[in-house]
Amino acid sequence: MSWLGDYDDPYDEYDETSVRERPNPKANRPRTKQRPEHEDAVTGIVTGVDRGRYRLAVRVGEPDEAVVTAARARELRKQSIVAGDRVDVVGDTSGETGSLARIVRIQPRTTVLRRSADDADLVERVIVANADVMLMVVASADPPPRAGMVNRFLVAAYDAGIHPVLVMTKTDVADPAPFLAAFEGLGIEVWRSSIDDPPVEALRERLDGLTTVAVGHSGVGKSTLVNALVPSAGRAVGHVNAVTGRGRHTSSSTVSFRLGDGWIIDTPGVRSFGLGHVATANVLRGFPDLAEVAEDCPRGCTHLATEEYCELAAAAADGRLEPRRVDSMQRLLGTLVAARAERHEE
Repeated sequence: MSWLGDYDDPYDEYDETSVRERPNPKANRPRTKQRPEHEDAVTGIVTGVDRGRYRLAVRVGEPDEAVVTAARARELRKQSIVAGDRVDVVGDTSGETGSLARIVRIQPRTTVLRRSADDADLVERVIVANADVMLMVVASADPPPRAGMVNRFLVAAYDAGIHPVLVMTKTDVADPAPFLAAFEGLGIEVWRSSIDDPPVEALRERLDGLTTVAVGHSGVGKSTLVNALVPSAGRAVGHVNAVTGRGRHTSSSTVSFRLGDGWIIDTPGVRSFGLGHVATANVLRGFPDLAEVAEDCPRGCTHLATEEYCELAAAAADGRLEPRRVDSMQRLLGTLVAARAERHEE
């Protein structure tokens, strides 16, 4: 009884406080950003990517090692997953035909190799993760070697923290010595490989236990070298056009293969290697010999060919540095600067 006594409220008939409602668990459940811990997840290594499906090697080195197909979890839809990634997988990891697992986590990467579409494009494309060595494959002839491409590989490798190794193929077709002279004194590891006698066993021993990414211009024999190192790889190989000197794109995907206790990742042949994602200040890291001399440059020096007081230009003039090396660096740096300036004007 209220202070109104026995007064009857005329609106009592509209009181719904006692009405029983059917609960809606989905609507009433509090939203949370917490995700399952997936403590039962197993570790897998991404060996290939094909239209939203990922091929993984799981439980590597264990008796029940298997190759499985997996999809990514919804929460990873905005993250790139590439060859070389270490991932956590749940679901059916038996590897049986028709089975499908699910990638729920990407483990921290030790290195990331990137490239952009061109030097004006800041949108980077992750090519490979967790590589230790970059195998830069260059032909002595057919197609002719390009120092500019090697310089770009070096810049990308040093920027990613990957150790570069140069492999000269087709050394029985042309002597690579004149080309290699431009890279003398840099401490770059160089291997020579002929068509009939590639140093297969020595390279296998050198790369054992490491994750190696093979990169190269189209037609240089990169996939041929991978097939020699891993006979079961079966990578497609092509020929070089006798008129244009250009190689045909034969490998269209990035795929990992077991190489001893390590991995070798074969990437498609390229005709360009964009560095739009690399800071111009990091370009010198691809030219260790020049970087040492550049320490004596005036503060704020751009190291461009138009720079009035640059120690690199002075060193090239008095013979302390190889002029071709300085010119290569200046042209590469100038290309990046011009491309970015043009992009800002648009």
